[in-house]
Amino acid sequence: MSGVASWILVLVGFSLLIVLHEAGHFVAAKATGMRVEKFFLFFGPKLFSVKRGETEYGIGTIPIGGYVRISGMTMEEELDPDVAHRAYHRQAVWKRIVTIAAGPAMNIALAFGIFFVVFWANAQQATQTVSEVIKDKPAAGLLKPGDKILAVDGSAYRNADPEARVTGFANEIKADACPGKQVEGCKGARPIVLRVERDGRVRTVAVRPEYDQTAGRMLIGFAYAAESVTISPGTALSRAWDAMWAVTSRTASVFSRIFESSQRKEISSVVGISDVAHQTIDHSAEDALILLALVSLSLGLINLLPILPLDGGHIFWSLIEKLRGAPVSPRVIERATMVGFALVAVLLFIGLSNDIGRITGEGFRTR
Repeated sequence: MSGVASWILVLVGFSLLIVLHEAGHFVAAKATGMRVEKFFLFFGPKLFSVKRGETEYGIGTIPIGGYVRISGMTMEEELDPDVAHRAYHRQAVWKRIVTIAAGPAMNIALAFGIFFVVFWANAQQATQTVSEVIKDKPAAGLLKPGDKILAVDGSAYRNADPEARVTGFANEIKADACPGKQVEGCKGARPIVLRVERDGRVRTVAVRPEYDQTAGRMLIGFAYAAESVTISPGTALSRAWDAMWAVTSRTASVFSRIFESSQRKEISSVVGISDVAHQTIDHSAEDALILLALVSLSLGLINLLPILPLDGGHIFWSLIEKLRGAPVSPRVIERATMVGFALVAVLLFIGLSNDIGRITGEGFRTR
């Protein structure tokens, strides 16, 4: 696929995520009786717009984000008496929370749907055969593509199915390589003994694993070959849930430890995400869909952070109002929004700085 075509697909994919996110807000606001003034894709001066009923639909000039404007998002906003009762701030707390949460919910639901379809339609199961040995990793020069891993540290998992066997091999490396099983940041890990079949002959190989910051675990630097298998819808649902949970827990880990330099390096901006998406589209449609699911899920999760102007911030202050039994002072909301903007700006700066470092350094890796 040409570079221009793949970049167009990246833009279309990101636009889809934005449209679905804002559509969640839009539909929920309409369903709860609120007045929606605008539904725009992108920001800045409008390129095109059309008005249908009370809502203006349009496209902005700056291809980042999008927005739905609901009447009365702030108490200071002056509205005509005939529509004032439909203002956002005059609605019950549960209606406001539903309206705001509907945006991230759409992204999370889309991610789950993509994972399910991909896992069900093209289920892959790891085999014991090595497909790739990563350069400059511990396994380089010791393992070769085509090698079959028979056992790790004497554990062969003979009674396990292929997927469970490969998982068992990975756990042997993850759990037992470091003294005291303190895996994170492990140094001086002991060698792992692999029993390998190569060209019909069995041999043993000792490999000293190393901790990988991105993966968050001990690795020796190779990938298993995969084969297509048929699975039930229930199994696909289970795998989709596992994927969702893995991404969610990893995202929470990064943001909960953002003051650690190793965690900050994992944050990426729209520049990095779009560059990775561009590379991934050139690999396969399946890779592109998985990346779209990951971005959609991340967008939903990040928007639920309890800081304004993110959706989670609106939900947080609505809950505070419910607990207090009275609206929160506009000045408090204004100050919280200023702090929130500063935090979001810091996150964007960190992500952009990381991306610039990757672009000027080794570049982005999608495999």
